[in-house]
Amino acid sequence: MGQEKLFAGLRACMLGLAMLLMPLSASRAGDETVALALGTGSVVRLDRSFATVLIADPYVVEIRVQDDRSVILQPRTLGSTVIVFVDEQSIVIANIRVIVRDAQT
Repeated sequence: MGQEKLFAGLRACMLGLAMLLMPLSASRAGDETVALALGTGSVVRLDRSFATVLIADPYVVEIRVQDDRSVILQPRTLGSTVIVFVDEQSIVIANIRVIVRDAQT
């Protein structure tokens, strides 16, 4: 369990560093928030093609790429995370905060 926390912390640091090093674009998609309940998935579609998807905490939500403009988000555990979509030129095109809540609330 200790190693999992260490790797999760390292992944979060790498994501933060990658986001700092990426050039920002004025034409990138606006920041969004997606709220999910455990047991229910959601499809996220973008206006532009992405090349890379980064996730701050993969233990909160699983991402399945459908094509170069859409992904399926499947909640794994309660919590929140951030998903960043990057295009071929390493420009952030979308920054989505995902909140996973209990199905009862």
